Amino acid sequence: MIIAIDGPAGAGKSTTARRVAERLGYPYLDTGAMYRALALALLRQDPTLDPERAREALARVQLRVAWDNGRLRVFLDGEDVTEAIRTPEVSQAASRISAWPEVRARLLAEQRRIGRAWAQQYGGVVLDGRDIGTVVFPEAEVKVFLVADPEERARRRQRELAERGQEVPLEQVLAEILQRDAQDQQRAVAPLRKADDAVELDTTSLSIDEQVQRVYELVRERQRRLHV
Repeated sequence: MIIAIDGPAGAGKSTTARRVAERLGYPYLDTGAMYRALALALLRQDPTLDPERAREALARVQLRVAWDNGRLRVFLDGEDVTEAIRTPEVSQAASRISAWPEVRARLLAEQRRIGRAWAQQYGGVVLDGRDIGTVVFPEAEVKVFLVADPEERARRRQRELAERGQEVPLEQVLAEILQRDAQDQQRAVAPLRKADDAVELDTTSLSIDEQVQRVYELVRERQRRLHV
C-alpha cells in the first residue's frame, strides 16, 4: 500500500506522515528531505544558486536515503546531512530548485524507485510532499491533502525551529511560509495542488494526535475495502 500525504509548508505533513507510518509499521519517505539535500549540496557549491553552475553541480551530487531503525537518514556524498538540511535557508533554496525540471526529473525517478521498493519490502510506505498524489504516485491507494491557516502554520514552524535552537520572529516565518506557498503553487512543473481523489483535512484546530488518528482511520478503512 502506498499512502500519499500532500500539502503546503506547516500543515503537519511530516509529523503526521511519520507517526502514521509508525502506527502501521511502514517506513516513511520524506520527499521534501530529498529536495532539501540537493539544495544544501548546491548551496555549498554556489550560495547564489546560479542556474548554470547549479545544473553542472547537480550531475556530481550523490544522494542516498536510508530507513534506519525507524528513522529516515539522508546522505550527501556519504555525509549524513539529516539535521543539516533543516534550516530556513535550505528550505527556501529547496523551494527554488524544486521548480527546475531537471531536479524534479531526477528526484521523481528516485522517489518512485524507493517508494515501490519499500512498499514491497515492508507491505506499505508513507510518503509526504507536495506532488505525491498528483505526480509521484497518482495510483496511491490513500491520498490525503492537509491544509491549515497560514498563521497557524507559521506558529508551528516557529516552534519547530525553536526546538532546533533557531529563534526566528513569527513575522519572518509567516512571510517565508507565504512566499513558499506562492512558489509551490505557481511553478510550471508539478505545482502544489490537491489530487481530485484526495481527502482534504483542515488541521488548523486539530492536535497532532487528532491529525494522525484521522489519517490512520482513512488508511484502515481503505485496507478493509481492499480486502473485501
